[in-house]
Parts: sequence; structure tokens; C-alpha cells
Amino acid sequence: MEAIQAKLKYYNAQADKELAKYPQIIKLEQQTNIPKTYMAAGVVGFVFFLIFFDIWGQLLSNLIGWLYPAYTSFKAIESEGKADDTQWLTYWTVFGFVNIVEFFSDTILYWLPLYYLFKTIFFLWLFLPPFKGAQLIYSKFLRPVLLTYQGDVDASLSKLKSKVGEATKEAVNAAVGAASETINKTE
Repeated sequence: MEAIQAKLKYYNAQADKELAKYPQIIKLEQQTNIPKTYMAAGVVGFVFFLIFFDIWGQLLSNLIGWLYPAYTSFKAIESEGKADDTQWLTYWTVFGFVNIVEFFSDTILYWLPLYYLFKTIFFLWLFLPPFKGAQLIYSKFLRPVLLTYQGDVDASLSKLKSKVGEATKEAVNAAVGAASETINKTE
């Protein structure tokens, strides 16, 4: 029991240290006399309560899956290093894949109890640094599949690009021709 209490105190101190970086939270703590870690735990608990009872479950789950990763991706883009860029590109690749799978199975998944709670926990597992679940899914599943079909996809995209280019050129030529005829008729 003492070991658990020691761990909780450690995590509380870590959270307190992180929250101390935000002046708004410090000001709120001073105004309310409620420790910032308790406020943060209350907010997190309230959000999970809403998700658990599916009150804005889909919205909150998607916000959690997008908000922190989007901000951290912005910081990664602005930084000099490449490692964090790779981490977040991997996350967004997996995030997109999960959303496509969800689109096609949404009518079934929606009826599962606590679906959005599990989805939120899954998103947290995907992007939180201690877990880096996105790297695991990418390296064990997506990467091998993408490598298998890379040549076919590249060839198809090249053909598509060529056809779109030709169609665009024809459309522009037709539009220029029609405009020329209209101008000539009005003169």
C-alpha cells in the first residue's frame, strides 16, 4: 500500500510540475484554492464521464485523438530535428487508417457499449510517448502492406496523373476555344 501511495505522490508531483508551466492554471489555483492537480484530474474525470455515458462521446474522442497530436505536430514541423517529424507522420498515417476503418464499420461499432471510451483509450495509446502505439501498428501492419503494394500504387498514380494532365489540357483548350469563338461573334 505504501508503494502505491509513493507512486501516486510521485505522479502528483510530476503533474504539478507540468501544470506549473501555465500561468492561467496557477492563477486559477490561487483564486479557487484548489490544487491544480485536483483541477486537472477533475477535468479529465469529467471528460471521461461524458465519454463513458456517450454524451458527446464521438466529438470528445475525436478531439482527444486530434488536439494534442495536432499541436505537437505543429511543434515538430517548427523544430530542427527529424525524429519527431517521423513520429507524428506515423501517427497521422495510423490515425487516417483508423478513421477509414471506422467509417466502414461505424454502424456496427456504434452499438458496442463503451465504444467511444475504448476509442479514446486507443487514441491515447497511439500517441502518448510512453506507449507509441502508432509506431507499433505502422511497423507491424501498415508498413508491410504498403511496401507490398507500393509499386502498383505508384504505377496507378502515375497513370492517373498523366490522364488528369491530359484531361486538364483538353479542358483548357476547349475553354480557350469557346472563349475565342464568343469574342469573335461579338466583334
